[in-house]
Amino acid sequence: TLPSSILGNQNYSILKAAYSYYNVSTKTPLTQLMNDVLIVAKQKDFDVFNALDVMHNESFLKELKFGPGDGQLHYYLYNYRIRSALKPSGLGLVLL
Repeated sequence: TLPSSILGNQNYSILKAAYSYYNVSTKTPLTQLMNDVLIVAKQKDFDVFNALDVMHNESFLKELKFGPGDGQLHYYLYNYRIRSALKPSGLGLVLL
């Protein structure tokens, strides 16, 4: 969780955001697992749930009605050479 301050709003002062970084599912289908996680996040009073379109996440994003963000994410890759662009499904990130 990463609570963020909401400035200039009389009704709300904090936004509770949940993030999905790594998902491993062996027996439960990934879409079902993520649906269950969304239910738990709602029960825990999170306002928003974020997931990137990397690795196998694209398999559940559309079905679970995730909307695209504003696209203002910036990644820095150092000493990384590739001949052609990577597809999001072929990319994994380690967030520090």
